[in-house]
Amino acid sequence: MGPTRAESPEGFVAQERDWPALAAGLAEMARDLLAQGSVRETLDRIVHHAVELVDGCEAAGIMVLRDGRVETLAASDNVVVASDRIQAEVGEGPCFDATRKQREVYRIADFTTTEPQWPRFAPKAAELGVGSMMGFLLYTRERNNLGALDLYSSRPHAFTEECEHVGWLLASHAAVGMAAAEHVAHLHEALDSRQMIGEATGIVMARYGLTESDAFDRIVKASQNTNTKVRDLAQTISYTGDLPPGA
Repeated sequence: MGPTRAESPEGFVAQERDWPALAAGLAEMARDLLAQGSVRETLDRIVHHAVELVDGCEAAGIMVLRDGRVETLAASDNVVVASDRIQAEVGEGPCFDATRKQREVYRIADFTTTEPQWPRFAPKAAELGVGSMMGFLLYTRERNNLGALDLYSSRPHAFTEECEHVGWLLASHAAVGMAAAEHVAHLHEALDSRQMIGEATGIVMARYGLTESDAFDRIVKASQNTNTKVRDLAQTISYTGDLPPGA
């Protein structure tokens, strides 16, 4: 997967990058993401850092495709939500294609001119006030598609090739932070489920004079008979103190 490049206009001079400061900023971002208490908080911090660390970036968001539907997971500005909605409606756009085609980088220099790659999205983006934009696929070795990070500027040609490299570095840190947050959330969910199922098993053991194994089998059978997830059934048992009627 290779990045799509768009050259800056002739005569454009980018501000010289302070690479040590960027390295320090990315390191602080990594620590900050790991310190968050939920996936939601992690996503919000990612878009915050994107605006802070990428030159020219005025707004940022994270988009994901689930069952063909676009979801905005985080947005620093309403323009991000509006852009995601348009990309969903027309079925094209930098972030939409980054996550759909699993392409690492898209960079669009100027939405005020004709953009042949996204002929339906580009004019609507210009109407929103978007001048230039970048989209980055979020992925890790274990997860090849966590969605897309999108960066916006109201100015055409705001994002240089150097900005693209910085954005790619930030997106790489962001993907690792997202994956870590989701992993922790799944562990907590699994632990909660285990505790709830254990509590429900104890209730069924006491209620019907069963062994632990037989009580758990009774819950599993009730889950199948009622077409209810074991965790949800366990929650019901813990609340009512008994198996549901007909189970």
